[in-house]
Amino acid sequence: MRRPAVLTAGALAAALALTGCTDSASADAGKADLSVSSPYMPQPVSADMAAGFLTITNDGGAGDELTSVSSDVAGEVTMHSTTGGAMAEKSSFGIPAHGRLVFRSGGNHLMFEKLKRAPKQGQTVTVKLTFAQSGPLTVEMPVKPATYTPSTGH
Repeated sequence: MRRPAVLTAGALAAALALTGCTDSASADAGKADLSVSSPYMPQPVSADMAAGFLTITNDGGAGDELTSVSSDVAGEVTMHSTTGGAMAEKSSFGIPAHGRLVFRSGGNHLMFEKLKRAPKQGQTVTVKLTFAQSGPLTVEMPVKPATYTPSTGH
């Protein structure tokens, strides 16, 4: 009888030790870790509208969601997906754990509408990205030539 009690106590102690490790690991894994790379805006060819592109990388263990974008250069910034050549406005975009969300020419993109000023090549545009879980990120988006194509393929 004594032997099962020892094994049970040992198993319980091991389970509690593993639970402690899992809790601390899952606390770190339970958060998104977001960063932005390759932001740019082609110099607008229209007086009231411009496009914007960037990549949001999530190195964390939990997903997040881009819920809105704003900029002092535009009355509003909308997010769009492009599938099979058809563009659709979206209210949010998911960013998977250990994944990324890419906004690129011909794909997902940002539209700066009701421009308050026409951004010119060489200037930067400040953009605020708001997420469902993480704090907001502010990005300086350089204005590139209208024909700019990044080497990364965005």
